[in-house]
This record gives sequence, structure tokens and C-alpha cells, in this order.
Amino acid sequence: MQEVGKVLSLYISNKEMPQPVEKKKINVDIKGIINDKHYNKDIERAILISSTASYALVKSHLIDIPYGILGENLLVDFNPYALPTGSQLKIGNAVLEISQNCTLCNHLSKIDKKLPKLLKNDRGIFGKVVQEGTISEGDAIYLLD
Repeated sequence: MQEVGKVLSLYISNKEMPQPVEKKKINVDIKGIINDKHYNKDIERAILISSTASYALVKSHLIDIPYGILGENLLVDFNPYALPTGSQLKIGNAVLEISQNCTLCNHLSKIDKKLPKLLKNDRGIFGKVVQEGTISEGDAIYLLD
């Protein structure tokens, strides 16, 4: 088990708020993030993990956006996009398995028309929950063997 990074911030989406809501901790089970509007919709896409590298890429093109706006649930301080499908991450007492790269959503073009093309391969990765638990801001992230 190798430490690869840390959770910088956590976000959930809910039906009442148009923007993601920042949380200090989230609870997850095999259906996804409890109290998130996407809970039990698609377990293969239960959690979106994005890197500060995505925000740095956007900023390098003179686009300034706040954390959370890419739709991520976990913002991390390392770039996980090259992790192969099936890789498992232990975060807090939960375990997530990388299930697929994030596809682009039309809402990104509403923020800036350049974002979809710019973030084509750099928006994030989806994980499914294989061990329920709690993930907190500041938790170390371990790549399981």
C-alpha cells in the first residue's frame, strides 16, 4: 500500500443548490455518496475524482474557475488520470475502485466554451465504492496493490 496523495476538498450535489456543496466529510456505500443527488443512479460512476492538475491546466489558459465547479466529489493533490481501470484507492476507511475516465458534460461549455476540448482527457476519473466508509478532507490516499 503506497500513499499517493491527499484529499483537499469534498463536494456533493443536491437538487436544491445549483453549485456543488463543499463538505468536511462524506459517507459512502456501494450505491455512492449518501445524500448526493446521484446516489444509487450508476454505481460505476458513483464518485468523480479530479486533480488540482485540471484546475492548473485551466488556469494556464487564463480561465479562472473555483474548485468544485468541474463536478468532482473529491479534489486531490495528485494526478490520478493515468491509473488503470480496476486500481483501488483506500481513502479514510473506504475503498474505491477506478471504473472509467470521466466523459465530458455539456455544462462545462456554459462555464467557458474552451473547457470541453481543453479537459477532454483531464477532467477526472470515476470510482465505484467497494468498501463503504467515511472520507474526510485531509485524508491520505493509498494505492492498494
